[in-house]
Amino acid sequence: MNNIATISILLLSSFLLSAQESSLPKTSVAFTTSDSALQKLYDRAEALAVENIIYYGDRKVLKEGAVYDNVWLETQPMGGYMYAKRNMTVAKNNIEIFMDYQRADGRLPGVIYNRGIIIPSYNQFQGLYFAMPAFEMYYLLGRDTTYLNRVYKSLKSFDEYLWKTRDSDNNGCLETWCIFDTGEDHSIRFNEFPNGWVYEFHPTKEFAANLTKEELKINCSENEYNTAIEMKVPIESMEIMSYSYSCRHVLSLISKELNNGEEKFWREMAEEVRANLKSYLWDDVKNACFDKDKDNKTMPILLHNNLRCMHLGSFDQDMADRFIAHHLMNPEEFWTPMPLPSIAANDPSFRNISGNNWSGQPQGLTYQRSIRALENYGHFAELTSLGLKFLDVLEDSLKFTQQFEPFTATINNSKDGYGPSILTTLEFIGRFYGIHITQDKIFWSCLDDSHDYEYSQEWNGTKYKLKTKGNEVVCLKNDKHLFTFSKGVRVVTDLDCNLIEVVGISTQPTLIQYKVQKEYSLYVEPNIIYRLNGKGKFEKYKSYNYTEPIN
Repeated sequence: MNNIATISILLLSSFLLSAQESSLPKTSVAFTTSDSALQKLYDRAEALAVENIIYYGDRKVLKEGAVYDNVWLETQPMGGYMYAKRNMTVAKNNIEIFMDYQRADGRLPGVIYNRGIIIPSYNQFQGLYFAMPAFEMYYLLGRDTTYLNRVYKSLKSFDEYLWKTRDSDNNGCLETWCIFDTGEDHSIRFNEFPNGWVYEFHPTKEFAANLTKEELKINCSENEYNTAIEMKVPIESMEIMSYSYSCRHVLSLISKELNNGEEKFWREMAEEVRANLKSYLWDDVKNACFDKDKDNKTMPILLHNNLRCMHLGSFDQDMADRFIAHHLMNPEEFWTPMPLPSIAANDPSFRNISGNNWSGQPQGLTYQRSIRALENYGHFAELTSLGLKFLDVLEDSLKFTQQFEPFTATINNSKDGYGPSILTTLEFIGRFYGIHITQDKIFWSCLDDSHDYEYSQEWNGTKYKLKTKGNEVVCLKNDKHLFTFSKGVRVVTDLDCNLIEVVGISTQPTLIQYKVQKEYSLYVEPNIIYRLNGKGKFEKYKSYNYTEPIN
């Protein structure tokens, strides 16, 4: 190919990429506060997030960051969606790249490498934190039905793959076959499992006998393989079950949006997975789910993976309430000075190992998942406690590490610039002192303290702004005054900024005023949602249990 032809192709590619970017809704965020420590943290998070944007071929994506230069299914679709409020092109690419490399049998790549050429890898699931972010991107894209149909096809195909391959004993419970299926690197609960597994059947002695040492090395050492099949593989997994639940639940939501007649079918299919999860892996006495080994014996380790199930929506409300009250907020288990260890701090299997190890230390990725996990079940005030602890620790260091020391509440020695910790910081600030657009709703939130805040979100030609004057929060659309409310709550509106509800996100009851055309006084309690009734008075619409932190 001559130089003129090469230049022409490059120019055409650049033009097409530019056209794609210009067709997407424009977004941006701005935040200022009199809280100098929070401002420094926000500014550094914004700067580091930009550094994590790289090119994969001719498209921009947001990589995981720190020591991770690639995109993983467990982090980057979710991370891209969170970044959509700043860059829609990157957000869409972070989701579509996984669908681009989905295999014909439905399997999504667990990680996609960028080594000069793009290399998808299928030797692990590496999570499935994909379905709901992919669905919610549809709204941010302006209800792009072509995109949504593609997501529908992708989720349906992956769910079919799960049930064709990962229920080897046909007992209705899906299985994990290697450490990287759930991304719990080096966790002691797996002992010497294979890291990855490329085959469509779980490790067996019979299969190992026919493998050469070179073939074994593709997945693991001979010792790891033998240990795995002797001990636990396959594991009946709460998390893999939750991948299927997430697929089916979102398929029902997409079906409703597309009006394709499949909503009821997928909702019932999702409920079937939830029922099987509860009947087989939930311990009604211990108030938590526990995985089972290849002999269907309960593995008694108390795992943070219960919170992952909540993120994916597979728990019912009672299960979530009980896990939060008995375990999440328990200072002996998951509510350590820096909360959310990967294994309960008082569990015999807990190990306080820094670096990249899911045996104990709290992970930035778990905090990132906690936002949806707790909001799914109305535990807004507990999320506030959790998020403020997270922000306090990062304000002290201004470093965004992968893991944290659970007992001293400090960063560990992992590398700065870890994307999930960066995005979690930006997301908590938006949830506590700003604006968040989700589906057809806008969250306007401001906790009660002595600082001033101004937060603006531009999306699709509209600029939404929140700013404080003392205890009063003023809300505007394209600089036109909408309404005011007192600090300490979240006001939820539709996209036209009409009131839907007021939400108790603070940990203490708060007396507030809400002013639109008239003024309302309202006593707001933690985890309570209030709506106006037909008589023009606020009343409780939904109530969720609240567990106050002990420390």
